[in-house]
Amino acid sequence: MYVRHLALRDFRSWSHVDVDLAPGRTVFVGSNGYGKTNLLEALWYCATLGSHRVATDAPLIRAGADRAVVSTIVVNDGRELAVDVEIAAGRANKARLNRSPVRSTREILGAVRAVLFSPEDLALVRGDPGERRRYLDELATLQRPALAGVRADYDKVLRQRTALLKSAGGFRGRSDRGVLDTLDSWDGHLAAHGAQLMAARMKLVNELGPQVEKAYQLLAPSSRAAAIGYRNSIDADSGASEVADLERELLAALARRRGAELDRGMCLVGPHRDDLELRLGEQPAKGFASHGESWSFALSLRLAAYELLRGEGSEPVLLLDDVFAELDTSRRRALASVAAGAEQVLVTAAVGEDIPDDWDATRIGVVMGEDETGRASALVPL
Repeated sequence: MYVRHLALRDFRSWSHVDVDLAPGRTVFVGSNGYGKTNLLEALWYCATLGSHRVATDAPLIRAGADRAVVSTIVVNDGRELAVDVEIAAGRANKARLNRSPVRSTREILGAVRAVLFSPEDLALVRGDPGERRRYLDELATLQRPALAGVRADYDKVLRQRTALLKSAGGFRGRSDRGVLDTLDSWDGHLAAHGAQLMAARMKLVNELGPQVEKAYQLLAPSSRAAAIGYRNSIDADSGASEVADLERELLAALARRRGAELDRGMCLVGPHRDDLELRLGEQPAKGFASHGESWSFALSLRLAAYELLRGEGSEPVLLLDDVFAELDTSRRRALASVAAGAEQVLVTAAVGEDIPDDWDATRIGVVMGEDETGRASALVPL
């Protein structure tokens, strides 16, 4: 798979841009703050319907505009597919496939398959569990786009159930069966959707494990062995992995923790409380890994994702956002060796010297200029 064309309208610093791309390596070179990362962020949004930098869509819309538009044409096995996403301010986003509107933006998931490496990846090791959950969920959705609906349903149930817990806390110990019956109903919905999400994550972790171990050995051959696991909020010793078993486990755990949940007014059980465990030898990577080991682990997670998607028959686009500047010589060389065999690699760099010397790549400059809307990013030939 490769991206043949990218067009942006009012996306971050870009008032408008149209650029034709080709298989192989393309490097966008420009000073920090000029908008080169925004190009890769736009492609990542088409692949995942989310940004790797911010949690909401509002910052993606150029100041003064009421919407941003990202348009791509991707080529997969010789077939072209046009993907358009309209990111709106204060209203629902819209999307089109081959210029035809779709009912839900989730229908475009799977059209663009990509793996993104960025400086923010260090948070996969050193950050909160939410960063690692997002990594798993985005990758699982790239594999199986229908999982986006499961995630959306779970998030909706979680919000509703949390609101009920907050309002129902005062009823604990009283005879208001109506409130508690409603909570029973939400428990069932949370368990049903949560079990599907947990099962997908567990399956993914089992598939990723050998790839992460292999990638980490490549990046840090003298370090301790790397391993990953899935820690759930049901029972640390639970071996359940089938959806039906997980649903029963979730319902049982919700019943056990109901008193604590009512006291605290929050959901204490479910995949939103789970974590991807990262280990080096016998120790957790978080808090025990050095800076270099943390970077190696973060890169290993991305390399494992790339190998997993590539093994499924449709090679993803590699997006390398200013990562070469963050790596030492050995890690830079290892990443470059993987990128050398990719169908398409799109790279950002502050200076051309950050790119491996032996790379044959198309180089495009990114500058900051003025247009009728004010300061805006622009492309220039190099």
